[in-house]
Amino acid sequence: MSRFYYKNNITGFLVEPTGSILGELVANHEFALEEQQRNSWITQIDLLKVLLKDTACEVIFEYSIPRMGKRIDCVIISGATIFSVEFKIGAQSYENHAITQVTDYALDLKNFHEQSHKRNIVPILICTKAADQTPLLEFYSDGIAKTLLTNGQSLANIISLAQSQSVGCEIISSDWLYSIYKPTPTIIEAAQALYRGHNVKEISRSDSGAINLSKTAKAISEIINNSKRNGIKSICFLTGVPGAGKTLAGLNLANSWHNEEESEHAVFLSGNGPLVDVLREALARNEVETARENGEKKKKSSTISKAKAFIQNIHHFRDDALESTKAPIERVVVFDEAQRAWTLKQTASFMKTKKGMIDFNQSEPEFLIGVMDRHSDWATIICLIGGGQEINTGEAGLHEWFSSLKRSYPNWNIHISSKITDFEYTQGTALYDESDIGRIHTNDDLHLSVSVRSFRSEKVAAFVKAVLDCDSETAKDLYSEVQSSYPIFITRNISCAKSWLRSKARGSERYGLLASSGAIRLKPFAINIKNSIDPINWFLNDDKDIRSSYFLEDVATEFDVQGLELDWTCVAWDADLRHNGTEWLRRSFRGAKWQVINDEDAKRYLKNAYRVLLTRARQGMVIFVPNGSSEDETRPHSFYDETFNYLRTLGVVEICA
Repeated sequence: MSRFYYKNNITGFLVEPTGSILGELVANHEFALEEQQRNSWITQIDLLKVLLKDTACEVIFEYSIPRMGKRIDCVIISGATIFSVEFKIGAQSYENHAITQVTDYALDLKNFHEQSHKRNIVPILICTKAADQTPLLEFYSDGIAKTLLTNGQSLANIISLAQSQSVGCEIISSDWLYSIYKPTPTIIEAAQALYRGHNVKEISRSDSGAINLSKTAKAISEIINNSKRNGIKSICFLTGVPGAGKTLAGLNLANSWHNEEESEHAVFLSGNGPLVDVLREALARNEVETARENGEKKKKSSTISKAKAFIQNIHHFRDDALESTKAPIERVVVFDEAQRAWTLKQTASFMKTKKGMIDFNQSEPEFLIGVMDRHSDWATIICLIGGGQEINTGEAGLHEWFSSLKRSYPNWNIHISSKITDFEYTQGTALYDESDIGRIHTNDDLHLSVSVRSFRSEKVAAFVKAVLDCDSETAKDLYSEVQSSYPIFITRNISCAKSWLRSKARGSERYGLLASSGAIRLKPFAINIKNSIDPINWFLNDDKDIRSSYFLEDVATEFDVQGLELDWTCVAWDADLRHNGTEWLRRSFRGAKWQVINDEDAKRYLKNAYRVLLTRARQGMVIFVPNGSSEDETRPHSFYDETFNYLRTLGVVEICA
C-alpha cells in the first residue's frame, strides 16, 4: 500500500499543472474513482495553489493512517511543524464529527508515527463555505494544537503563526514521509483494518521494544502449511500477557487463511459473547459506512451475515457439531481465550440441562479437538491463552487441553513456547509428561511477552500484577516508571474521577466506568453493576448516545470488557477485594452482608476480575476507592481505607484530596 498519493515541495507544486497532479492521485487511488472524489481533489489542488503561494512548505496528499483505515487529505510540512489538513468541500459549518476526524489524525501521528513524536502538530479543518475563524493557536502539553477551523483564507496565517512557536530543527520531508509507523490499534480497529484487506504488518508495531506480531503470524502460518503439506493435525498454543496482541494475531490468522476460492476456510471462535457481538457490529457498521463514502448502499443485515462467517461464537460452533458427525468446513480454527473453555463437570451439566444429553462425557476442550479430528487428513487448531484470565465458574484452564490431547488424541502435534510452563498458566502443576515429549515442538515466537494495549507504557500489566500479588517494592518501582507516560491516579471522589476522564480524552478517544461484577455496594455512588449494559451501544455508540461509555452512567464489568479496551478508564473499587494492610481479602455480597470466599477457584476468579479491569485502559486510568460510611454496616470505613492506603503507599498519586 502506498504511504501517500502525491508529494512535492511548494515550488514544484505551484508550477505543476492541476491535471498532472490529479493524474498521480488517480493512479495511486486503490478504489473505483467517484466523480465526487475527483472534483474534491481538483478543488483542493486549486485552492492550495492560491493559499500557499507565499509559504515555504512541502505538500503531501492522501497520507495513509492504516490503523484507522483512512488517509489524511493533505499534510503540509513547514519548518519544524506538521499540519494535518482535512477538507470539507462545500461545507457551510464546522461539524463535530469532522473536528473529531482531523483531531484523530493528529493524535495518530503523535502517538504512532516516529518522526512526529517530538514535533508540534496542528490539525486544521477547512470547510470551504463556512465563515472563517480567527486563528487562536493553543497547544496541549504533548505538542498537538487544538483543532483550528477555517474556510481556507487564514491557512497561510495559521502556518506563519505556528512557525513562530515551533520547536526543534527543520523537518526533512523524506525522513518524515517514510518514518517508522508503530501503531497499536484497538481490537475493534484491528478487526476492521484486517477485514478491509490490510495485513498485520501495517497495523502492528515492529520496533525492538515488542515481539513482532508478524514473527508470530509467520511461525503459526508455517505450522499450518506444514500440517497441510504433510496431511497431519496440529494444535498450537499462543500465550501472552494481557494486551500483548493475542486476539489480533488470531483475527489475522483467521482472515489470512480464509480463502473460499480454494475451499480453505478458517474461523475465529470466542466464547466471549460481548467481544463477538461488538466485533461483528463494528465490522458491519464499518462496511456500511465505507460503502456510503464510496457512493454505494449496503444493508447492515447483509454485512452482519458476512461478519458472522469470520467471527463466530464458540458455543454456536459446538452446537452445530453436536447435530452432525461430519467434519466442519473449516480446516483452521482459532479459539480465543481457550483457557476459559469448560471443564467436564460444567460441560456435562450444560448438556444435561440445556441439550437433554444425559450421558455426555467430554470436557469442552476434548469435544472441540474431536470436532477438528473428524477431518481425514489435515487440520490446525490455534489456542489463544491468557495468563490469569479465568474469571468464571467452570473454566478449565490450560490443563484440560493437554489432558484431552494425552487421553484421546495421541496423533496431534503440539506446538508451544517455553513460557507455557510459567505459574500463571499452570498454577504450578505440570501440563505434560515424558511420554508427550516426542510430539511437542517449542518455538518462543509463540509467546507475546510485551503488552501493546498500553502503547504509552509497556509495563502497566507488570505493575497490575505486582499490585495484585502484594509485591509492593516491585509495584513502587514500576509505578514510578509508568506514571509519566501512562498516568495512574487515585481518588475518593467519583465526580472528580469522571471529570478527570473527560479532561483527558480528545477526538474519538473512548473512556468509560468499570467495576467488578461483585461490586454490589457501589450503588450509593450511582454505580449499579446489576444494571446490565448492551456492549454494542456502550463500546461503539458516540458521545451523543446516553447508552455509550462516554456518558459515564452505565458501568461495565469484567465480563463486558474482557478482550476489549478503552483509551481512558475509571476503575471503581469495592469491598469485594479489600486490603487489610498485609494481603487481599476476598468477599462476596449475599443477601444483606458480605461473606468470606473460601473456594480457591472463586478467590482466583475475583483476583483475575480486577486484573482484567485494571488492564483495559490504553492511555491511563483513575482508580476510585470510595469513603466508607459510619451509618451503613455494609460499607464501614475500614473496608475501603486500607485498600486506599495500600495503593497510596505504592506511590499512586491522589487527585481531589
